[in-house]
Amino acid sequence: MTPPDDTSVPGSPSQPPAVDGERPRWWIYRGTGEPLRDTTLGALLPPPPPWRAFQGGPVVARPPDDPEETARRLGGHRPAGYSPAFARREADLVNAALMLRRPLLVSGRPGTGKSSLAYRISRELRLGRVLRWHITSRTTLQRGLYEYDAIGRVQDTAALRAAAGDTPAGTDGGEPGAAPPDIGDYIQLGPLGTALLPYDEPRVLLIDELDKSDLDLANDLLSVFEDGTFTIPELRRARRRNPVVRVQTDDPEGEAAIAAGVVKCRAFPIVVMTSNSEREFPAAFLRRCLLLQMPEPGDDDLASMVAAHFGADVAEQWGGTLIAQFLKRSRERGGLSIDQLLNSFYLAASSPSRDDEALLNLTEAIWHRLDGTGPAVRPE
Repeated sequence: MTPPDDTSVPGSPSQPPAVDGERPRWWIYRGTGEPLRDTTLGALLPPPPPWRAFQGGPVVARPPDDPEETARRLGGHRPAGYSPAFARREADLVNAALMLRRPLLVSGRPGTGKSSLAYRISRELRLGRVLRWHITSRTTLQRGLYEYDAIGRVQDTAALRAAAGDTPAGTDGGEPGAAPPDIGDYIQLGPLGTALLPYDEPRVLLIDELDKSDLDLANDLLSVFEDGTFTIPELRRARRRNPVVRVQTDDPEGEAAIAAGVVKCRAFPIVVMTSNSEREFPAAFLRRCLLLQMPEPGDDDLASMVAAHFGADVAEQWGGTLIAQFLKRSRERGGLSIDQLLNSFYLAASSPSRDDEALLNLTEAIWHRLDGTGPAVRPE
């Protein structure tokens, strides 16, 4: 099937991104930040390769939107973008991940905006709320898939029986007491488990700081990424009595029906995994991922991000002073975070008067080094 080009995509943005050369015919994600108009990803995306096709069902309702979180991550004034060369590279790999139904591993120095990519994809392709799974050294695969509160269910069962004057089955030779609460009330899908529900269009899943995980997590993810399915043993054992159980999801107030204790995706999620390049991953894991190295942002990139959060007027008023000084200090001190720049712009925008010297003195407390060696002292 030939992917659509500009003339066959209804509602396509009239201006493609400013990247080197023409946009490839198979691009759907453009990296402009402009949401699709008059169409959906499902209408544009070709069928998956045969080895990446999944047939989960029944189809789960569309996820909720989360405009507040998207605006917090990306800003609300206008789309933020990167330099032309990187915009082309980013769009190439995002579109390849879309077409191949493969995870995207985004590496780079802390503070370069790796996590924001998931929110840009979701906003541009109109895929709803981003599912975020923050990784620590104690994170396990099961926590990402689901949690079962067995102790809570036992306690609630005992409380119900006590309130009804019942006794557990067999303790007094009588009939069984009150039935335990519905098991679905004590199971909640995690971000990964929710992303694997059978949606008609893929969910966006952000797996943040994967390199902080236990050494086994990357290997544990392999079978899930390959099979697009997982089993909840607690529901599997109870499938004869409860063939379909409604459980909670990772979305606010979200619920989903699980049949026979098995979750199987229909549209493989768009998985964005971030790494600070602090460790190496197994070759088998890397073979199943597409790799994107996040570059150091330049003047234009930072100006675009600032304008997205604070508007063009603030970016124009303070951009020349703060961005140039920020890049200089970042080079001297081994790399600063974009968050540190945005904090200084917020102070500048909140200042009743323009005083470059006073502001630069204040920003030295904000632009501290990220290696734990103390603040970046401004030279005299």
